[in-house]
Amino acid sequence: MPVTDALGRVMRYLRVSVTDQCNLRCDYCRPAGASQRSGRGHPLTLEEMARLCRLFVALGIDRIRLTGGEPLLRRNLVWLVREVSALSGLTDLSLTTNGVLLARHADDLCRAGLQRVNISLDTLDPALYARITRGGELSRVLSGIDAAVRVGLKPVKINMVVMRGINDHEIPEMIAFAERYGLVPRLIEIMPVGSVGLAGSVGRCGEERHLSADEMVARARLGDGREWMPVAHPGAKGAGPARYFRIAGSAMEVGLIAARSRHFCDSCNRMRLTAHGVLVSCLGERERVDLKTPLRDGATDQTLMDWIRTGVSRKPRGHHFEQGAAGASGWEMSGLGG
Repeated sequence: MPVTDALGRVMRYLRVSVTDQCNLRCDYCRPAGASQRSGRGHPLTLEEMARLCRLFVALGIDRIRLTGGEPLLRRNLVWLVREVSALSGLTDLSLTTNGVLLARHADDLCRAGLQRVNISLDTLDPALYARITRGGELSRVLSGIDAAVRVGLKPVKINMVVMRGINDHEIPEMIAFAERYGLVPRLIEIMPVGSVGLAGSVGRCGEERHLSADEMVARARLGDGREWMPVAHPGAKGAGPARYFRIAGSAMEVGLIAARSRHFCDSCNRMRLTAHGVLVSCLGERERVDLKTPLRDGATDQTLMDWIRTGVSRKPRGHHFEQGAAGASGWEMSGLGG
């Protein structure tokens, strides 16, 4: 029977962070000086992650996304993909990656059962990319996108975190790039999580850089003059929070993820499992449930599922980003799995 929270929302979607480590240092995800760890001790083993995924699916979760940090840094990730993709009842298995290592692994991941991929791409300017990521090489990401398309991962979505005064001028160019290569672009508002949400953490990636979804659409229309038409269905395959629009005269769709200006809390159907076995019900919630301790203490499947139900029951009505509550959690986005 599907697991529901206190408000009757049915949980269908689980994001699993396989590592809190990353090979990039994007300011909005891991600001300078931020902790690189999301928990104490050793992270979950892949076998432990596979067991928990099985239990979540038994509780009605039918979509799982593997995240990080950067998930492709985790050794033997292909094994986990193979194990999870074989779970009866799972309908969708996807991956979010920065794309730097994707060209090397795309074929093996696809063969193991990965269905689709989201790739972080905040700019098409190599110099700006290096600045945002603090040293990343854009050419490696573009190679990863090519590989994902070539091996048949579909759809390939590109996630652009839009930052005022940094990359907002590139919205039309990013949409044109996606249209040219058959990708699904998604424009994302900065979320005040971790250090980005703390008082005084403005400047490069805080409040000064926030751009609302309405402003994003306005910039896109100024770029090419085409109208954006909301689509009645959920849009390109997925279970996430994006609202999709079809651009007039084109078959492509553009997603907007607006956690702040158009929050989607009433229909939220997702949970997050960190690399250290902590169940997170909301990015803006301080209270979390530790699954690693009972798991390693020999808990039965039934006991672990009871703990999962407890975590789901504590899911709040909504976040309080506008009040700065998320910043008090002390975890960066890289440790929460996005």
